[in-house]
Amino acid sequence: MIKIETKKISSAILYGLLAIFILATVSSLIFSLVLRFTSTSELTIGYVILFVSFFSLFIGGFISGGKGKRSGWMLGGATGLLYTLIIFLYQYLGLDALFTTKQIVYYVSYILTAMMGGVLGVNLASKN
Repeated sequence: MIKIETKKISSAILYGLLAIFILATVSSLIFSLVLRFTSTSELTIGYVILFVSFFSLFIGGFISGGKGKRSGWMLGGATGLLYTLIIFLYQYLGLDALFTTKQIVYYVSYILTAMMGGVLGVNLASKN
């Protein structure tokens, strides 16, 4: 019983994490093309990029909560936390830099947004 539950939880988190990285990759491609082929600057679309980041984490939490069908806050939070850990490891090991205070605020907000998505995902999945 515990094996099945653990497998369900881990697959739900994995689906949410996969959704976040797919959305991030697609949006990065779109934004890079916009920046390359238009006169738009990075400062101009900064808030749009921030909104898309929050949206991606919300969708990832939503998917993990919907797949897990219970404890949406936990599944969404774990998805956001795992995403943050992956980004931190990339930044620390790959770029030799720690999170700044501003980044910590962003990533805590990302985790909270993923938690909200997880709660909504569970509630909408339980109605079906």
